Amino acid sequence: MALQTAPRTRVAALVSLLGLLLALMLAGASGASAHAALLSSDPAENAVVQTAPTQVVLHFSEQVTLAADDMRVFDPSGKRVDSGSTGHNGSDTTTARVALVPGLAQGTYTVAWRAISADTHPVSGAFTFSYGHTSSTTPVAGEQPVTGTTLVGALYGGSRTLQYGAFALLVGSVALVLLCWPAGVRRRSVQRLMLAGWAGLLLATVTELLLRGPYEAASGIGRAVDLTVIQHTLGEHLGTMLVVRMLLLAAAGVFLSMLGGQNGVGQPDGDASGEPSDEPSDNPPDEPSDGPNEEPDPRAEARLRATLGVAGAVIAIALACTWALADHASVGIQVPLAVPLDVVHILAMALWLGGLATVLVGLRTPAAEGGIGVAQVRRFSTVAMCSVSALVATGVYQAWRGLGSWGALVSTTYGRLLLVKVGAVVVILAAAWMSRRWTALLAGEPEPAAEPMVQAAVEDGSVDPDPVRRAQLERQSAARRTATAQRVREASPARGMLLRSVLLEVTFAVIVLIVTTLLTNAPPGRSVTAQSQAAGQVKRITSGPADLTLPFDTGGPGANAKGKVSIEVDPARVGTNVLHAYIYDSSGKPVDEPEVDVTLTLPAKSLGPLPVKLSKLDIGHWAASGLQLPMAGSWQLAVSVRSDAIDETTVTATMNVSN
Repeated sequence: MALQTAPRTRVAALVSLLGLLLALMLAGASGASAHAALLSSDPAENAVVQTAPTQVVLHFSEQVTLAADDMRVFDPSGKRVDSGSTGHNGSDTTTARVALVPGLAQGTYTVAWRAISADTHPVSGAFTFSYGHTSSTTPVAGEQPVTGTTLVGALYGGSRTLQYGAFALLVGSVALVLLCWPAGVRRRSVQRLMLAGWAGLLLATVTELLLRGPYEAASGIGRAVDLTVIQHTLGEHLGTMLVVRMLLLAAAGVFLSMLGGQNGVGQPDGDASGEPSDEPSDNPPDEPSDGPNEEPDPRAEARLRATLGVAGAVIAIALACTWALADHASVGIQVPLAVPLDVVHILAMALWLGGLATVLVGLRTPAAEGGIGVAQVRRFSTVAMCSVSALVATGVYQAWRGLGSWGALVSTTYGRLLLVKVGAVVVILAAAWMSRRWTALLAGEPEPAAEPMVQAAVEDGSVDPDPVRRAQLERQSAARRTATAQRVREASPARGMLLRSVLLEVTFAVIVLIVTTLLTNAPPGRSVTAQSQAAGQVKRITSGPADLTLPFDTGGPGANAKGKVSIEVDPARVGTNVLHAYIYDSSGKPVDEPEVDVTLTLPAKSLGPLPVKLSKLDIGHWAASGLQLPMAGSWQLAVSVRSDAIDETTVTATMNVSN
């Protein structure tokens, strides 16, 4: 078959468009530190100013993206006193600013803020300052939840996991048929895999785009179709990457149609529908037809496969960049090195795991009936080995870059998730080793022999030369060869055991994809450690003289509505102290609450309430260093716990502070 000019021209145009999109994405990438941290504010936290401020300005460790209502300021009575929209302080994108109404009354004010880090993760917090003198305050939402409602958070996280899986399925299945199993493109089951990967990735990308706004704002799923919210998402860096991903998927759809529509990509293993024909073929599987009009041109096929391979590689690389340029790799240290290595990591994952899924489908059909053969499995084994090598090399670098220290491996959520991922990969590697052994055994099985009597009869002319009769005998011979091959395959356990070992690999691959999604949402261990050190926080649990355990019940739904909060204060003396707060659910497991606030009051001196600045260290673990207790006496400690948007409770206890 001669290579047509039109398909080649379309492929060239497609590659040019993809190159332009990739250049635009790379041009928009910038470096920063992972997860924005609030460095300072004006007025400063806990400061007492004697002149009424006209604005509040926050300074972050990296560039942040802001919405109109991302900074809210409350007076002592709980009334909002901010004026206008939240914005940057001039052209400095590492700041956030909001104006205040004139005529402020003296007292303590609360500032609640949220922002989007350069790595697309939402961050939030709150602090207080006083004008004239300190005063009591009406409780307000000091820290906004950054994960949205339970439904929105689950759907948002699920869409991200589905995108990883669909990308692996799309890229891995296409790579397998182009590199290892050309005839597989004719299998309807393989075509379904490609289409499922493409459609799943497109659907999940649209879902993430719609849910991003409600997820950031911690609002209900009804706002997913709010045009204002969608417009705000499109203005963010992540929104741009999602739009680019959808454009690339449109190009991928054209590519798949061209791949499936070219007869010369691989020899059919069945009829035009992609399934084995009911009539036995006149030729053994994977051999070209002898018909004069069906003779393929090997050089044209090679050129076509090479052209499609280049187009597919550009699409896959560009799609991988939409993740690398929007997650942890795009911020932090060594960004110019981290981004390309992250692209390699994502592509290696897709080639390995997506190829495994395709091999699993191919093994379900005997090779004699068009399923994947031993030679094709062995070729994929080589591709898989190269992919695993790339995964290990880039994964070690990513782990070092994200953790920063050995201690973060067990002391942070990021590190513990990384350990789970490593364990799952080890299981996959063990299953892959078993698969290689079964493949070697399968390669040693005897192949069915041709029908010697029919072949000899045809060659010596003893058979009626009538072409109809000859064709009938050849069909009968092919049918017997197919039946013999199937009996040989079914008689040996090697193919079945290979199928089971590949199924085990695919099962744990799903676990790896889920953990990968959780890793992208977790703050890197290096970031957690750096922020803790900057704040002077202690990382180890210390037992101070004050140890209080308070049960709470917010009255809301869910397992986190009831539990207990444990407060440790060391040394519980006048001067500098360290406070640790641990939140547990009713079963005694650490649990994250949307909001935890602690205040201290000394009734005997009419002092307070003094807000305690808490920083999150881990799941259910909050701490405050540099807590100043100015006087001895019986202090009243109040802990406010909010389990959802509306359910909140405050529990109190008395703590003795000595000189």
